[in-house]
Amino acid sequence: MSNSKSFQSFITSTSVQRRISVSLRLFIAVFLIIFSVFPILWVISASFNPTGSLATQTLIPKNPGLDNYRTLLTSGEFPFWTWFGNSLKIALITDVLSLSITTIAAYAFSRFRFRGRQTLLKAILLIQVFPALLALVATFLMISQIGDIFPSLGLNTHASLILVYLGGAMGINIWLMKGFLDTIPRDIDESAMVEGATDWQIFTRLILPLLRPILVVIAILNYIGTYSEFILARVLLKGSEQYTLMVGLQVFAGAQFNQRWGVFAAGVLIGALPIMAIYLILQDQIVGGLTQGAVKG
Repeated sequence: MSNSKSFQSFITSTSVQRRISVSLRLFIAVFLIIFSVFPILWVISASFNPTGSLATQTLIPKNPGLDNYRTLLTSGEFPFWTWFGNSLKIALITDVLSLSITTIAAYAFSRFRFRGRQTLLKAILLIQVFPALLALVATFLMISQIGDIFPSLGLNTHASLILVYLGGAMGINIWLMKGFLDTIPRDIDESAMVEGATDWQIFTRLILPLLRPILVVIAILNYIGTYSEFILARVLLKGSEQYTLMVGLQVFAGAQFNQRWGVFAAGVLIGALPIMAIYLILQDQIVGGLTQGAVKG
């Protein structure tokens, strides 16, 4: 009886409960880290595996080498660097245009009062509720018909893909930006108006610098989302020279995925370098912007 009471007191003691809690959290953290890192290690291993076969792939390959990278970068069959450049170009142009239009639109929704403002905001939010895949066929037909009139905006052009990306990205970003703008005191605007500043001067010289944290976050998330997008690019782009990196690698692997697994893994790793560089260079900006946005929201 005395042993049972001492065991219960041991279990219910604060120090023991704290140790059990810490141990449980450490176990979950280690499990999640292994679960997240293992696929990356597997792809890195595959890129150095000279067999290039998915069936014989092991975590530590025999006779590792750079053959897959040489094949990928020197192959005349598939223009890897063209695909890589296409992805960078499309993501950058989409990011700049989306950020510009989003910021101006959010400023208008936040600072001006006009008829239909609430209806437009609700419509933007409602459109974002539906998955983009529902509009895939309609988007294809619309771009195809536009291309009949303006060939430079039709199928198999980067301009059409950028337009589609712009339409999909601006809705939620306008809401995010407007929420941030609503937290900036209107006293700043009114003080500037008393001094004779115009709306454009207030926006560019006073408000825009204050938006830097949320601008950085939206720009980075937009860029990463556009750079890694696959489905729309696969549907709208038809020519090999127009492919983005994701589409090109998928076509490259194609039906021979089992034999080209090593080359495919090498291409994936090189394609991930820009995203890794962005995270490493701007990680403080990302964390700071998300934190400020969460606090302000």
